[in-house]
Amino acid sequence: MNILIYSTVFYPSVGGLETVTSILASEFVAQGHSVKLISRTPETNIKLFCFDVIRCPSALDLIRLVNWCDVFFQPSISLWGIWPLLLCPRPWVVSHNNWYCRSNSRLSWQDYIKQFLLRFATNISVSHAIADHIAAPSIVIPNPYRDDLFKGHSDDFRGRELIFLGRLVSDKGVDLLLDALAQLKQNGLTPRLTIVGSGPELNSLNHQTHRLGIVDQVAFVGVKIEEELVNILNTHRILVVPSRWEEPFGIVALEGIACGCVVVGSSAGGLKDAIGECGITFPNGDVFALVRALRQLLDQPHLLDHYRANALGHLAKHQKKVIAKAYLQVLEDARL
Repeated sequence: MNILIYSTVFYPSVGGLETVTSILASEFVAQGHSVKLISRTPETNIKLFCFDVIRCPSALDLIRLVNWCDVFFQPSISLWGIWPLLLCPRPWVVSHNNWYCRSNSRLSWQDYIKQFLLRFATNISVSHAIADHIAAPSIVIPNPYRDDLFKGHSDDFRGRELIFLGRLVSDKGVDLLLDALAQLKQNGLTPRLTIVGSGPELNSLNHQTHRLGIVDQVAFVGVKIEEELVNILNTHRILVVPSRWEEPFGIVALEGIACGCVVVGSSAGGLKDAIGECGITFPNGDVFALVRALRQLLDQPHLLDHYRANALGHLAKHQKKVIAKAYLQVLEDARL
C-alpha cells in the first residue's frame, strides 16, 4: 500500500504530534508499506528517515504525490493539505490528536469547516474524550510511545520522589504542583521534585519556590531528551502531570510508566486513558485533591508496587507495532 502522510508540523519541530507521526510512518515501512511524508516544516538540519520527507512542495508536486498514493492520511486535519483530493480523489483518513477549538473553547470559522469536512473522512481519535468532541463517528486508537527507548532499569535506585516533564507554561499546572509541595511540607512531608523542561514560566516558577520556602526540594534541570531523559525518569518514583487544560491524550504518562514511575495526573480529557490503572487522577486545577493523591502515595509506598504491577498489560496496548497495525487496518478498510 502506498501511504501519503500530510503532517503540517514535523521534525525538526518537536512535540507529541511530531513524535507520533514519526513512529507511525516508520512502523508502516517496517510492516511492508511504502510511505511518503509531506510537511510544511522547513528542514534546518539533515536527518535521515526510512521514508521520504517532502517539505513545502509546490501545488503541482502535491497533486503528483496524491496521485501516487493509495490512501491519504492526515495526523490532525489540515485545510492546507486536502484540496488536491478534489482533483485526485483518494481514501482520506484523519487521526484527531487535539481539540478543534480556540484556547477560549470557542470555534473559529476554520474549526467549523474542519468539523463539517470530517463527515467525508475515515476518522481515528486518540482518546475517548476526543471521539466525543469531534462531529463525526470515529475509531478510538490510543497513541503509541517509543517502547524501544523508554524502559525501566531494574538496577536503578529511585532516590527522588517526584518528577514533572513538559513545557513550563501555565496550562501545564506546574505552579499547582509547587503549591501542593508547600502544603505537603506544612504536614511534615518534604518530597523532592525534579522539573524537566523549559518555557516562559521558568522565572515565575523559580520565584514561587522561594516564596513558598521549598527551594531545597525543587531542582530545575532544563530540557532532557533520549537516553538522558530515560535515565532521569528511572531515578524517580512518581511522575506528576498536573495539567490545568484537558489533555487530548498524554504520551508523557506512557513514557513515565514505561520507566517505572507511577503517574498522578489530571482527570479531564484523554490523560486518564494514558494513565489507565497505573496511577491516580484528580480533578483539573484542584490543588487539594492533588495534595491528597500525592500524600496517599508518599504515606503508603506499597501502593507504588500495586500500580506498577498494572504497567505491563497497559503498555502492551500502546506498543508501536500494535498501534501501527491498528492504523493500517483502518487505512486498508478505507480503500474498500
